[in-house]
Amino acid sequence: MDTQEHVKLKDIYGNRGSQLHEPVTEEEISELLTQAHKEGLHVAVESGGTKRGYGGVKEGYDWTLSLKKYRGIVEHNAGDMTITVKPGTTIAELQRFLQEYGQQVSLDPHWPEQATIGGVISANESGPKRLAYGSARDLVIGLRVVYPDGRIIRTGGKVVKNVAGYDMNKLFIGAMGTLGVISEITMKLRPAPKYESLVLVSFPDGEEEKLRKLAVDIQDAMIEPVTLEMVTPKLSEKLTGTRACTLLVGFEDVERSVKEQEGWMTHHKPENAVLEILHEEEAGKFWERFAVTVPNAHAEEKDLCAVVKAGTKNMDVFTMMTTACDLGTSHLVDIEGHGGLGHGVSECVLRGQEDNVTAVIKGLRAEAEQKGGYAVIKHLPYHVREKMDVWGRKPGHFSLMEGIKKAVDPHGVCNLQRYIGGI
Repeated sequence: MDTQEHVKLKDIYGNRGSQLHEPVTEEEISELLTQAHKEGLHVAVESGGTKRGYGGVKEGYDWTLSLKKYRGIVEHNAGDMTITVKPGTTIAELQRFLQEYGQQVSLDPHWPEQATIGGVISANESGPKRLAYGSARDLVIGLRVVYPDGRIIRTGGKVVKNVAGYDMNKLFIGAMGTLGVISEITMKLRPAPKYESLVLVSFPDGEEEKLRKLAVDIQDAMIEPVTLEMVTPKLSEKLTGTRACTLLVGFEDVERSVKEQEGWMTHHKPENAVLEILHEEEAGKFWERFAVTVPNAHAEEKDLCAVVKAGTKNMDVFTMMTTACDLGTSHLVDIEGHGGLGHGVSECVLRGQEDNVTAVIKGLRAEAEQKGGYAVIKHLPYHVREKMDVWGRKPGHFSLMEGIKKAVDPHGVCNLQRYIGGI
C-alpha cells in the first residue's frame, strides 16, 4: 500500500485529506478503516477523483483513501452475462475487456477513460443512453462493501436471478461513499450492438416547438431509440459546428432494424429541419466528443464552471433547456445543456462570473422544483459550494437516510458531510 504524507490539502475542489492512502487489496482497505474508526479520523473516499467537485461542505479530511490502484476484473461469466470488478477500474478499461466477448456494460457516463466504476456507482451516474440502458442502480446485482469500522459485508449476489427481499445494493448506490467503501461490484451485462447510428435533427430559431412534437411522435411510434436527447444551440455548435436546437436520436440493433428506424426518422422529418445520419464509427466518434464536454476535477477551467443536474417529468426537459438558455442570456452565462426527453434527466454546464452562475443555478432549481422535480450541483469549486445548498431541499425520507448513516457510520469516518443535508 502506498502512503504519501504531504498532500496539498486545500485546492479548488476540496474533498481530500492531508494524508493519501492507495490500498491495493480489500484487506488493506479494511485495516485503514479499522484504524480510522478507532482513532476518530475522517476519511475522504475516492476512486479516480473526477468527482471531487460533487457534493461536500467539508474542505479537509484527515486521510484520502484513493481506490485508483485497486482495479481489475475479479470474475467474468460470459454465459450468464455478469461481471465482477474492483472499483478503481475505469469504464473504458471495462468496455475494452468485454469487447472481445461481444458484450458491454450498459453505462455511458462522461469521461470514460478517467471515470471509474466505483465512482459511477457511488454517484449513480448515467449518460444520454439512459433511455435504454437505465442508470447504475439498474445494473448492479451484488456488492462487497467495507463498512466504516472495517467490517466486510456482501449484498446481493453474482447471478441475475436472485432471492426476493430488500435490495441492500440500493443503499450504497448513489450514497456518495458515505456508508462505506465499495470493494467489489457485480453487474449484469448486455450484448454489444451489432450496428449503431445517430440521427441529428436540427431546428432553426423560432421552430423549437417542432422538436417537442417530434419527440412525442417518436415515443408514440413503434421505433425504439436508445437516445432521445435535446441539445441546446451552444452545445450543438461545439459538437456539430451548427448552432441550432438539436435532437439526438440514437439507434442500436441489427443493421436492418436500425436502417428501418432511420427511414421512419427521414419520413417524419419536420419541414425546415435539417437531418443528418451518422453511422457506426461516425456515431461512436460523436459520443466520444460528447463524453468530454463537461468539466471534472482533473480538467483546468479558465472561468468559474458549474454543472447542474435536474430531474423532471420527461417532456419537462424541453422547458428546462429553454429556461436554461433564457437564464444564460439574461445573466451573461455560457450554457451548454442537454436533456433526455424520454427519461427526464437533464444537465447544464455553466461558465461565467460567480454571482451570475449562482443566479442561474438558483433559477434552474426553482424551475425544476416548480415542476415537482429536483436540481443538484454536480460540479462546483469548494469556495462557492460552501455558500450554496448543493443538494436542494431534503427529500421526505431524509430522516431515514440520516438514521442509516448514524447506524452504519456513527463517527463520520467515511465522506462526512458529502451527501444530502450534511450526511
